[in-house]
Amino acid sequence: MHPAHTPTGQLAFGVFFQGVNSSTIWRLPESGDQVAFESFETLARTAERGRFAAFFLGEGLRLREHRGVPFELDVAGRPDAQTLLAALAGVTEHIGLVATQNTTYNDPVDLARRLQTLDLLSGGRAGWNVVTTDNAWTGENFRRGGYLDHADRYVHAEAFVQVAEQYWRGAPIAHDGAHYSVRAQGELPRSAQGRPVLFQAGASPAGQDFAARTADVIFSPHGTLEAASEFRRAIVERTVAAGRDPGSVKILPGAEIILAATEAEAEEKVRWVRDLQIGPEQAIALLEQYWGRDLSAFDPDGPLPDVPPEVSESGVTRGAGFQFAKAEELTRSWREEAAAKGLSILEFARAKSGARRGEFTGSYDAVADRLAEFARMGAIDGLNITPWLVPSGIDDIVDHLVPRLQERGVYPAEYAGSTLRENLGLPPV
Repeated sequence: MHPAHTPTGQLAFGVFFQGVNSSTIWRLPESGDQVAFESFETLARTAERGRFAAFFLGEGLRLREHRGVPFELDVAGRPDAQTLLAALAGVTEHIGLVATQNTTYNDPVDLARRLQTLDLLSGGRAGWNVVTTDNAWTGENFRRGGYLDHADRYVHAEAFVQVAEQYWRGAPIAHDGAHYSVRAQGELPRSAQGRPVLFQAGASPAGQDFAARTADVIFSPHGTLEAASEFRRAIVERTVAAGRDPGSVKILPGAEIILAATEAEAEEKVRWVRDLQIGPEQAIALLEQYWGRDLSAFDPDGPLPDVPPEVSESGVTRGAGFQFAKAEELTRSWREEAAAKGLSILEFARAKSGARRGEFTGSYDAVADRLAEFARMGAIDGLNITPWLVPSGIDDIVDHLVPRLQERGVYPAEYAGSTLRENLGLPPV
């Protein structure tokens, strides 16, 4: 740990309704409708019963594509986040309501006003996951395709956030920047928590610097204790360098949690979940994204394709998780790895999918002990949990894991307050 950082020893949970992913199971009778309000409401109510700090929505500004057409194994579309969170505000009392909102394809005063409205309607429970985009493919939906240079995305985002913060303070805004000019005046009162809580998920050095200067919470991809501890050290160094208190930025890694009563039962459950998450169609589609060619003639139970890729690098059309350069090197290394391990296409795809999801699978007690160690070490401040099934995928977390964490003294027995800021342990603003 960084010497300047004093661990709180406490954990806060968020639940992440992704909408677009390869982790949600579609094949079970209890799999919920991904656009029906009851799916969102059930998940949020369960999370609130488990004293989760936040309910978090992902965002997709364009349908993911596969080989030039919309990806048929994916969600067709997602409801507007701000509208949905406003509806959830009426059926929940404590849980924070957070959504990804893009700085590139919104206007700062308009978005700030909508976020502040949600913050007021919910009694101080709104949050904003600040993201940037610079690819022209997404931009085509907004008549301004690659107008923002990649190197400028965080410069643009930081100016955007500064305008939003001026609006929330009710200050007169006179901003003339490289990408827009704004003249405005905040007209709404401050909420119970002062302003929406700012989240950020950029893991690149530029993203970490941006989070250290502006964010209250950062979502990270680091699910092991060693990686999480190193990430904490890096964020604290950047936060202190930005002139902020070393504990100003809370860290919530993304995680999938699969639990059972015993380790043996948990191992079997993980295999069952993986089999349902990645079927033959998904396995072939995963490889096609990197090979850039039709692989339907290959047997999912056979070896990886022995043909070269038709693309030099994979594109942005299927989302951030599939953006890897140098497809030829990647596919060759995959063939070698699969052959060495004796894995078929299907087995390899399932292994790759599971490897991205952290280390929080096992018996109720083992996972509780592991998380308690993370808390005591100060490596993380909680988790942002992606359910493997919607809307019931966090039921066993709430019913079995949360009570064990409470017994270990690392998870709240009750909500700390009425606002998201209080329930994340953040100082007032």
